[in-house]
Amino acid sequence: MISRRAFLIHSSLAALGLGCHGASKGRPPAAGTLGIAPDDGGIERPLADAELANVLARALDGAKRAGATFADARIHQRRYERLATREDHVVDVQFSESFGLALRVLAFGAWGFASSPRATLTDADEVARRAVLVAKANAEAQKRRIELAPVNAVTDRWQTQLSVDPFTVPLADKAALLLSLWPEAKKVSGVAFLDASADAIDEWKLLATTDGSLIEQRVVRVGAGYTVTAKNDKTGEFVTRAHELPPMQAGWEYVTGSSLLSDAKKMAEDVVEKLKSPSVRAGKKDLVLAPSNLWLTIHESVGHPTELDRILGYEADLAGTSFATVDQLGKLKYGSSIVSLAADKTTPGGLASCAYDDEGVRTQRWLLVDKGVLVGLQTTRDQASWIGEKESRGTAYAQDHESFPFQRMPNVSLLPGDKPLTLEDIVAATDDGILITGNGSWSIDQQRYNFQFGGQMFYEIKKGKVTHALKDVAYQANSLDFWKSCDMLGSQDSWQLHGALNDGKGEPLQANAVSHGCPPARFRRVNILNTNRRAGA
Repeated sequence: MISRRAFLIHSSLAALGLGCHGASKGRPPAAGTLGIAPDDGGIERPLADAELANVLARALDGAKRAGATFADARIHQRRYERLATREDHVVDVQFSESFGLALRVLAFGAWGFASSPRATLTDADEVARRAVLVAKANAEAQKRRIELAPVNAVTDRWQTQLSVDPFTVPLADKAALLLSLWPEAKKVSGVAFLDASADAIDEWKLLATTDGSLIEQRVVRVGAGYTVTAKNDKTGEFVTRAHELPPMQAGWEYVTGSSLLSDAKKMAEDVVEKLKSPSVRAGKKDLVLAPSNLWLTIHESVGHPTELDRILGYEADLAGTSFATVDQLGKLKYGSSIVSLAADKTTPGGLASCAYDDEGVRTQRWLLVDKGVLVGLQTTRDQASWIGEKESRGTAYAQDHESFPFQRMPNVSLLPGDKPLTLEDIVAATDDGILITGNGSWSIDQQRYNFQFGGQMFYEIKKGKVTHALKDVAYQANSLDFWKSCDMLGSQDSWQLHGALNDGKGEPLQANAVSHGCPPARFRRVNILNTNRRAGA
């Protein structure tokens, strides 16, 4: 049963000829559970039901009257909160909120877009007028006519599963958690500083399309962490150690239920051990990577290179295009036979997970690399036909109401191995190697090919045992050689989800959040660098 609120909204849209009458191939929207606010108040709405319906309908109707063959209208609210501390005091508090109306149109064979920081009937008329004018101007330079892959019309609602809304938690409570870390860390002699922070992001959006879809979603993401610094007062040398709690799509209960506080003393001990440890000797070593490190390598060497707009040269911002080409699908040897990587916007807790993308396409899971071979790419509705596919993979995303929805990375994850292996098992099978946990510095070239990555903690492995910590470590390879060298994978029990809240792409720049899951893995004979110029090789 469609909720009463949803029925009122959809009826209003249908009255203007933009509801079920505009559904793809005459199909009526599927019954769902859309409501502007559930009875439990879990989703806050910025406007009353009738106002939302009328504004969206007015924008879509105005676009069609002005000549658009397709349009989607989105009311988008985004809230962000950040709190930062340094040892025993708060150093920064940030809060921002954006709200507005976005309208994308397809007219004269080209895209047009306009937005407003208000959502009134007058604004709906104005964005419709401007969006079609932009499309008309773009059509003059259009080289390839836009064709949209079909999509079913739906009426639905989806939101993050959470127990404690992070935006209802007092700042004093968040500050108390972060400030409780320093008393524990400073118990370890040699620790000099501790920087901590907590972030919360809340995205609420209501999407209506001339295909007949009406979709409401709320995505809540949280993250918290800290970095401990140790220094040698005599030499001036210092090193850092960051906690490895990954950000997650969840409520505040995820943070309070984590090991942030109980790990504080251990993080301090780690950083002091790292400061006193020997500098690594450069050369080729077997590399054992924990999930807390490997996720970032997946992001840069698989996630971005399989974005179709980068492959075709439509996107080159922030580390360029891609070494992969469309004609290599089904042919390119991307990794060893045990390496399979999936794109998945349905991963529970994944930062990029949702029920529908910003084009109203139902999200899904599909393989990018299957047993070492490149088999899939990331697409949107207007990109699917470029590679002969009939449907979009559902990867369109816009950061806020001012942003145009374009292809953004889904959760991209390395599948676990089929043997019952743990991180300890992989270490025990390694004769001469280095174990790395946590992510650190990274660098990659303009085709996402040659790269260099650091980490948080580094340990020497000799004859199947961890001997001692190391410092000044980085590993260097190219994407294909690196994944071809993978010869051991942990099992499902060792698989972990990590990620980042702010992944940049595009011009003007947009940021999205994305997770990457993986087990621990071993890579044979990887080039190890010493990053300390004074220490040498």
